[in-house]
This record gives sequence, C-alpha cells and structure tokens, in this order.
Amino acid sequence: MTEELDHNEAQLMQALALQDDAVSKDFKAYAGEPKPADEKNASKEDIIEALKTVCDPEIMINVYDMGLIYDIRQKDNGDVEIDMTLTAPTCPVAGVLPQQVADATALVEGVGKVEVKVVWEPAWSLDKISDEARAMIDLL
Repeated sequence: MTEELDHNEAQLMQALALQDDAVSKDFKAYAGEPKPADEKNASKEDIIEALKTVCDPEIMINVYDMGLIYDIRQKDNGDVEIDMTLTAPTCPVAGVLPQQVADATALVEGVGKVEVKVVWEPAWSLDKISDEARAMIDLL
C-alpha cells in the first residue's frame, strides 16, 4: 500500500512539474517505435478505441468523448500524429494526460511512432462533448 501511495505521489509531482510545459504553445508527448514495414497499419477506429481508455481523472470520462481530441493523422508508415487540447491551461493533469494519450495509442497494433501535440485553438468548450459523455454526466 505504501509503495502504491509513493508511486501516486511521484506521478502527481511529475504532473505538476510538467504542467507549465503543457500550457506552452509547443508541448508535445511522444511514444512508440517505428512499425515493421510488413505490418498492416492500424485502423482509425482501433486508435479511437485506444483513446477511449484514457480518462480525465476529475470526471472519469474518456478524452475522446470529452472532445479533447481534435485531429488524428495517420502516416503511410504507421506513425500517428494527434492534436489534442485540455479543458483549461491550468488543468491539473496537463503534464500527464497527453503522455497517456501517446502511450495508449502506441499500444495499438499497427501503430508506429506517436506524437501528441497540445493545441489551444479552438478553445475547448462543453459543446465538444459527445452525446454519450453528456448522458454519463447527467448520471453523475
């Protein structure tokens, strides 16, 4: 139990240290390795499903349904570029959420290197939330 608390505290401290970087205009997170040339590229649907495993810890709704993912670009070699935003520049998980998105995407079979760029335009707003997420919020 103590080990788990130490790990959680370390993650929180890392997130706070990275928060200032995440609000800068050029914050990016990276994950993955080059995909073997003979491996089939992942489908966009598989990437979206992976993104749905990453949740905003404050409201426990995934980043895709929250409308935080603005663009997913797949390259011919399997590399993936994602533009995402955060609910606010002062978001407490600004330093870790983009890395979690990169890591989850890199786990998808058929994905090579992943780059997640935090963008601030257009600004996130409640109208970007999916109908499924709205239904979940109504239940809270």
